[in-house]
Amino acid sequence: MIDRERPSDSAPPAHERVYRSLRARIMHGQIDPGAALTLRGLAAEYGVSMTPAREAVRRLVAEGALKLSASGRVSTPELASERIEELAALRALIEPELASRALPRAYAALTDRMEAINDIIDEMIVKGDASGYVRTNLEFHRTLYLRAQAPAMLGLIETVWLQAGPTMRMLYERLQRWQASDNHRKIIAALRAGDEPGLRLAIRVDVTQGLRMLMA
Repeated sequence: MIDRERPSDSAPPAHERVYRSLRARIMHGQIDPGAALTLRGLAAEYGVSMTPAREAVRRLVAEGALKLSASGRVSTPELASERIEELAALRALIEPELASRALPRAYAALTDRMEAINDIIDEMIVKGDASGYVRTNLEFHRTLYLRAQAPAMLGLIETVWLQAGPTMRMLYERLQRWQASDNHRKIIAALRAGDEPGLRLAIRVDVTQGLRMLMA
């Protein structure tokens, strides 16, 4: 009999597998804000016992991706306008610095990859796929920031993305006011030109302009 929770030499342990999958779903807005989650339901969904599900939830609560009420109810947070603006301000502070640090390693292969991702973003906009838009938009930024070689800052900004994911997807879906990919083209152009001030400005505009459109 095969123990589904015992990892093979190459597979991650069960709690890590549940954590990674659930974290990605929350970050990409695939779970609605305010949605209730149960340990029993997660354990059944992922084919694990309650212990790995509990450990994954504990980690996500610590990251602010899930909310644990006094009664023990677990849910994704519902963000007020003030909280969304706070998270956007953090993005505007941290992401230009990450982009600046990535600039010396922004070789042609990187900008070509970012351009390809931007084409997929355009496809998501045409399809009206809000979750796909959030996912590919974050992939565009993360592809660049990985070149910064600044894991602490990248971890901080991923926590911001994680907390905002469900609410941002809901806002995009409800209002159908999506930021087009023109700002991303300006980011790519600044990278190719080696223009650090232009890159910082393009990143800052990109991470704040869409929010102003959604909250207007």
